[in-house]
Amino acid sequence: MRTWILITMSIITLGEEVWAQSAAGVPTWRPVVMGKNGMVAAEHPLQAVAGLRVLQNGGNAIDAAVALFYMTAVTEPSEAGLGGDGFLLAYIKATDRVILINGSGGAPKLATAEYYRSKVGSVPPDGPYSTAVPGAVGGFDLLHKKYGTKDYRVLLADAIEAAKNGYAVSAWGAGNFRRSLGMLSRWKSSAAVFLPDGNPPAIGDWLVQRDLAGSISMIAEKGAAAFYKGDIAKMTASYHERNGGLLRYADLAEFQAEEAEPIRIHYRGYDIYQSPPNSGGIVMLMALNILEGFDLKALGHNTPEYLHVLTEAFKLAFADRYPYITDPRFAPGAPIAQLLSKPYAAQRRGLIRMDRAIAGVAPPGDPGHGKAILDGHAIRYHEPGKAVTAALRDLRADGEQTSSFSVADRWGNVVSVTHSVNGGFGSGMVVDGAGFVLNNRGAYFGLDPADINIIAPGKRTRQGAIPAMALKDGKPYLAWNTPGGDTIPQTLTQAFLNVVEFGMNVQQAAEAPSAMTSNFRVSMYPQSPGDGLAMPQFLADRVGAKLRALGHPVIGSPTQPPYGSPSGPGAVKMILIHPTTGVMYGGASPGKDNYVIGW
Repeated sequence: MRTWILITMSIITLGEEVWAQSAAGVPTWRPVVMGKNGMVAAEHPLQAVAGLRVLQNGGNAIDAAVALFYMTAVTEPSEAGLGGDGFLLAYIKATDRVILINGSGGAPKLATAEYYRSKVGSVPPDGPYSTAVPGAVGGFDLLHKKYGTKDYRVLLADAIEAAKNGYAVSAWGAGNFRRSLGMLSRWKSSAAVFLPDGNPPAIGDWLVQRDLAGSISMIAEKGAAAFYKGDIAKMTASYHERNGGLLRYADLAEFQAEEAEPIRIHYRGYDIYQSPPNSGGIVMLMALNILEGFDLKALGHNTPEYLHVLTEAFKLAFADRYPYITDPRFAPGAPIAQLLSKPYAAQRRGLIRMDRAIAGVAPPGDPGHGKAILDGHAIRYHEPGKAVTAALRDLRADGEQTSSFSVADRWGNVVSVTHSVNGGFGSGMVVDGAGFVLNNRGAYFGLDPADINIIAPGKRTRQGAIPAMALKDGKPYLAWNTPGGDTIPQTLTQAFLNVVEFGMNVQQAAEAPSAMTSNFRVSMYPQSPGDGLAMPQFLADRVGAKLRALGHPVIGSPTQPPYGSPSGPGAVKMILIHPTTGVMYGGASPGKDNYVIGW
């Protein structure tokens, strides 16, 4: 088959003044990719090619998503893979509905708060005590069984080949290996795969992962049962126990991914879908509900006034995450519907003052009783014009790395996925003989008895993996996602507003500079908040003085590492489907190894 990739827009280097121009007319680093038959926006060229190959050979977007996931396990072991978790949003054309697959695993049965307090002392950021049950394999398996069309052996062939015969390590990948050298070297099995001569792979080095190829081959032949009840499960449980961990065969054998109803809001003609708790996708929706009460177009893109209301909305939305969001099986009375209500958003919106910023961490609200502020809490504001000092936290949860992608097919199916091993290389532990990295998702749990997200056997921790999807007039309009820990809801919200409020195309929207507050309790235990507003230096030069006068501790930087995009954190991937022509438009930020392909 001859493949034609249609692209438009010239690639022009962004100068510091370019975003002072009309937002919808700026040039872009990368082209907009267009087509009508299929579109893939992924984090690595080999991932995009694997997904596109499935689409061109008659598979649907669900099939392509499965192929993409397993290729991610090969090409981004620091980000995601068999030992990770994920949330999968999909519009299924045959049923005309958006569904959500929760592929996140719970804490092992032995993981009690009492055990951690007495034996460990705290929830560690890596190592055997940081691992939750891997759920991603089960999540993609459930999606495939219910909505896929192609055989696993076909879908996983490219990933098996790349793991068995190798691929060239990119600059982004080499940087990840280099940063994680110390952690990987602590585990013999990890060093054997990723540090065979004691050194991390460099740019262009050929990385072969034969054990991983063997594991993916087993799944190709026997499905997810090989991972949760077969030889892979036995290797995983044995390895974890030998190294002092709590994960056991029964934890794996009893795991079940689930299909759940996504949460959603209506925003100015668009139905916005997100993953429900235990995901933190509600933060993005609450922020949009608050922002809907402002005339954002009149404020202007990335003006001090616009960035002020954005920042305050995020502070208020994040403030409700800590007391209310966790695994709903352990908090059945959480007021999710009330948190998403328009009246509650109006109450919270009333706390935003245009002449001063909220100081520190905003107070939570009380949606169940219709109160803007929960009893026992108070709101503080900065004194206008008074100097403020920044104390910025790493919003990627002290090194969190994640992967995400979007896929659309010719039949109208659309998929938006965020999946992860959490921190860079997760726990740092590669399962001996199976070749995949185990997550450190358990590091999101707390140990305080008053914490709704306190660790408990079988409990799924509160998550930051939040893929997004928007429908307009009942039709899929936009699928978008990004990595980035606690920057994710902020990045996704701003990318969405760039399209629907400021008329940008998807590439402009993904590249536009963004601002990130750290004034909230972050995801990684012990969840210490920051106090800062980060943005690219060229944007800070334009708006920093006015924002600081309002009380925002602005921090500017030339780039937002580790993603390397000059416009800010995250690595946004977007697919927009024109409501009348059906043309698909794909775009991605310059961060990571992002790659878009379609025809």
